Amino acid sequence: MLITAVIGTVSCFAMVIGVFFKPKLFFGKIGVDTYWLFPLMGALTLIAAGKCKISSLVSSLTADTAINPVKILILFISVTVLSIYLDETGFFGFLAEKTLRFAKASQIKMFVYLYIIISLLTVFTSNDIIILTFTPFICYFTKNAGINPVPYLTAEFVAANTWSMALIIGNPTNIYLASFCEISFFSYLKTMLLPALFAGAASFTMLLILFGKKLSQPVKPVYRDAHIKDKALLSVGLIHLCACTLLLAVSSYTGWNMWVITFVSAVSLFVFTLIFNIIRKEKPHILVGCIKRAPWQLIPFVLSMFVIVLTFYENGVSRLLSDLLGTKYIVLKYGFSSFLASNVINNIPMSVLFCSFIGALPETARVSAAYAAVIGSNIGAVLTPVGALAGIMWSSVLKNQEVKFGRLDFIKYGALISLPALLAALVGLVIAFGGWL
Repeated sequence: MLITAVIGTVSCFAMVIGVFFKPKLFFGKIGVDTYWLFPLMGALTLIAAGKCKISSLVSSLTADTAINPVKILILFISVTVLSIYLDETGFFGFLAEKTLRFAKASQIKMFVYLYIIISLLTVFTSNDIIILTFTPFICYFTKNAGINPVPYLTAEFVAANTWSMALIIGNPTNIYLASFCEISFFSYLKTMLLPALFAGAASFTMLLILFGKKLSQPVKPVYRDAHIKDKALLSVGLIHLCACTLLLAVSSYTGWNMWVITFVSAVSLFVFTLIFNIIRKEKPHILVGCIKRAPWQLIPFVLSMFVIVLTFYENGVSRLLSDLLGTKYIVLKYGFSSFLASNVINNIPMSVLFCSFIGALPETARVSAAYAAVIGSNIGAVLTPVGALAGIMWSSVLKNQEVKFGRLDFIKYGALISLPALLAALVGLVIAFGGWL
């Protein structure tokens, strides 16, 4: 047990240190992200040391269960590709530009409208893609308008990582934790809508308190000419996204697996687009963009963390940690502990780890613990850049855009916003679910 705990812990801390101080390691001209490299090294070390049985690993990766990590990866990457496709058509940039034009010269209107549009898009697409799409746009807009980008960037990040808890597809952590407890799409929505509303209201209130004065100055914005690159393909993308969402909503009644629905939707989207390209004798630029931008780096990251967590479970480490949490005040304990753990090992591996904790609970407490961990995993992303992959990618984009938003600034604003939002969401869950347990 001790060797397993040490190797796993060192791998996680190395990942955190790498994210803060050395996000990439270069081997010649090839750059490798350290957030997945260190967990991969830890996973391989555990396998080489005989702490993770190959037979158990193969069995887990081929198991016909909802929490099979391969199925989870297919589900999340497929949903993300649907979102990337819309972005490649210019849809998100077009909406952002129209939103800012509608606000005219009022910073507070720009701020509110951007928060609303980002929140709505995050609910139905992917928080990671919204962040990657809107961040460069906000940097461009604020730079040319001569205004402080911090309020807008903070609001964007907070909105994307708060409202992502509303639907099961908003975050891979939602998918993993809900799948573990076999929570359906509609049951998830019915329970998590109130916590999402409470968290959204609390975080938006804190944003106004923190940045209200900075947004009081009028401004003459400079717009860019954002447009839809291909209206026909945008229609194809929107139809597939809507159809996918509707099928996911009724999946508990049809018996269709969610990963199958999303995978078929993504494949169908690619086939329809290729047919359009062939008919119009065009190169498949949008599909190439989707393939290049898909989050393939999640594959080694998630699988490596799965190996570490599986080894923890087989060697009794998970049971020890689960016993420390106990079986009382489940919502409160699992909400806060998942929130903090996300900022130690990232929210995706945290979700995998917490599933082993939840599995050790009495059956009546498991669903409550899963929902509380969902809340912690989403809002935990707001506290530090380590909390989620979104934070890692967001920080990288800001660095490329030469925007000064340091780690201490992130933590300062993150703490002031995330803690009230977390408490509000947990209160919402108590109301929706009927007690702290």
